[in-house]
Amino acid sequence: MARFNERLSRIAFGGDYNPEQWDEEVWAEDMRLMTEAGVSMVSLGIFSWAKVEPRPGEYDFGWVDRIFELLSANDIAVCLATMTASPPPWLARLHPETLPMLPDGSRLWPGGRQHYCPSSPEYRRYATRLVAKLAERYGDHPALAMWHIGNEYGCHVPECFCDVSAVAFRGWLRERYGDLDTLNDAWSTSFWSQAYGDWDEIFPPRSVPAFHNPAQRLDFSRFSSDELLACYLAETEITNRVTPNVPVTTNFVGAWRRINTMKWARHMDVVSYDSYPDPHDPEAAADSALAYDLMRSLRDGQPWLLMEQAPSAVNWRERNGAKPRDVMRLWSWQAIAHGADSVLYFQWRASRGGAERFHSGMVPHAGENTRIHREIRQLGNELKGHSALVGTRQTCDVALVIDWDSGWAVEGTSHPSDDVRLMDAVAAHHRPLYDANVAVDFVRPGADLSKYKLVVVPNLYLVSEADARNISDYVHGGGTVLMSFFSGIVDEYDRVHLGGYPAPFRELLGLWIEEFWPLPRGGSTGISFDGDLSALGSDTATRWSEVIRTEGAETLATFAGGDLDGEPAATRHRFGDGEAYYLGTRPSPERMRSLLDHLRQRTAVAPTLADLPDGVQARTRVGEDGTAHHILLNHTARPVTVTVDGAAVELAAHDVAVVTAKA
Repeated sequence: MARFNERLSRIAFGGDYNPEQWDEEVWAEDMRLMTEAGVSMVSLGIFSWAKVEPRPGEYDFGWVDRIFELLSANDIAVCLATMTASPPPWLARLHPETLPMLPDGSRLWPGGRQHYCPSSPEYRRYATRLVAKLAERYGDHPALAMWHIGNEYGCHVPECFCDVSAVAFRGWLRERYGDLDTLNDAWSTSFWSQAYGDWDEIFPPRSVPAFHNPAQRLDFSRFSSDELLACYLAETEITNRVTPNVPVTTNFVGAWRRINTMKWARHMDVVSYDSYPDPHDPEAAADSALAYDLMRSLRDGQPWLLMEQAPSAVNWRERNGAKPRDVMRLWSWQAIAHGADSVLYFQWRASRGGAERFHSGMVPHAGENTRIHREIRQLGNELKGHSALVGTRQTCDVALVIDWDSGWAVEGTSHPSDDVRLMDAVAAHHRPLYDANVAVDFVRPGADLSKYKLVVVPNLYLVSEADARNISDYVHGGGTVLMSFFSGIVDEYDRVHLGGYPAPFRELLGLWIEEFWPLPRGGSTGISFDGDLSALGSDTATRWSEVIRTEGAETLATFAGGDLDGEPAATRHRFGDGEAYYLGTRPSPERMRSLLDHLRQRTAVAPTLADLPDGVQARTRVGEDGTAHHILLNHTARPVTVTVDGAAVELAAHDVAVVTAKA
């Protein structure tokens, strides 16, 4: 990141720049407006493949050369895309086998974007040829600050089910399992007469008459993420070799599911994320906070890049709400508060035509004399004064455990309830901490947990014996864990851990589950808190219940009414020098907040700043010299007063303040 930090010593500000959509006389106006708005970096060429290679092997880089010179003359850095996210139509004409296929065998055709099979050798051959040309031509240009590999991998085609993918899937399985006997055991193919005697008998999980084999479905999710990663790595191999001092990134989209971002992040110099909260959603800020905490955690707290957001409305929802006055600034600062070192947008100038013509731009269709562009200019110039934030980090005492394999598996078929969804569980446990202004890290189940005072496990349906031991060892050594239902159920091949649910956590939790008792859709059950939690009183829980048998754990709540009346619903178990709490149902949001508050007090976890008004968020970023930068965010439509280090700070509606406390 040395070249990037040297080229951009401030919070990067700008967005996707698509000059190929406009006549060249517009470019001069773009440079003027960018300079006035404080733009310091643009992402260039994301969907330019057809423009620079209009026919196979014929390249036209002249317009890119001219844009590079214009940007360089105006001191605007370039995050250069490899242009491979949307192949030109001629590739599908010459090689129709590069087109992706759905589970039912239907093809996806050109006319949109991402119309390529990630496993296609022909797609990768043409893509890497283009990347090599770009790296050789622009690698030494002083304006180049970063490589933008591909774009939003898996956004539209996270999986392909074609014959090319089938061959690649078999190769991936051979490498994973070595032989068919091992695969048959892992996939439990003795069930439903699925035993394989030849590798060619194995296909992707295409449309089938009944439920898919869950282990096959899980491995295909792993494989599909790895195949997209292979596309990314094929391109980064070239950029790293030709331009070893230029950092690489790609932009993640969505908090989870399509690709295993925790695995991908190891191959990136910096994590980038595209954030599109819905202005019509009252929970938008909380949802964004969760996603931003995850992005910051993917590379152990390293600052990340907000690569895309909308200046106002998007174009792809059923109702595309505009961001009210000052909300764009507020939400941009929220990303910075959660560790972002950039504020970038899609896109610089709103498109005149194409599928995203009604997606807002930093320069709207009406031009510069507009509310949107005035707010863009204000924010861009404001950020120039906060270069001290670059590179600063957050310290967290609480960790939330998340695992992609477990998430893919728990959202498979043939389970006790479809209501158990990974991000639903994560959000239910993250939200009380967000509301309490407690900073949170996300961690893998096998990570070093020793620095955390409290570890929360929203759901870990799939867990290896080694990862289960890691969590147990953390508690035994003095840590505190809160674990929720349907965790510790299967191994890494989606086979049930025998010995009573949740077998790998049975000793840790001091209990076992005799029977799952999922609630009907929209159903609820009463619970009554006891002992240390008696102040929480009674509550209405949702989604899940189960028959819990304690083996040393004390009961903190019981089911009240219904089939499980009087049975344990929540427990605590002292294990070694630590404590393990377990929830056998989903309390209401209010009781989840009270429970997390109780655990924070018990573990001495303090909020970022205390006694903040409801709707006001605070995060603190700390520099290497110990200087603390408190970022205050007023998510309400009313003015508030906040006290920081004894001083009153006035915040207008949707306002932001940065208070710096010297070390």
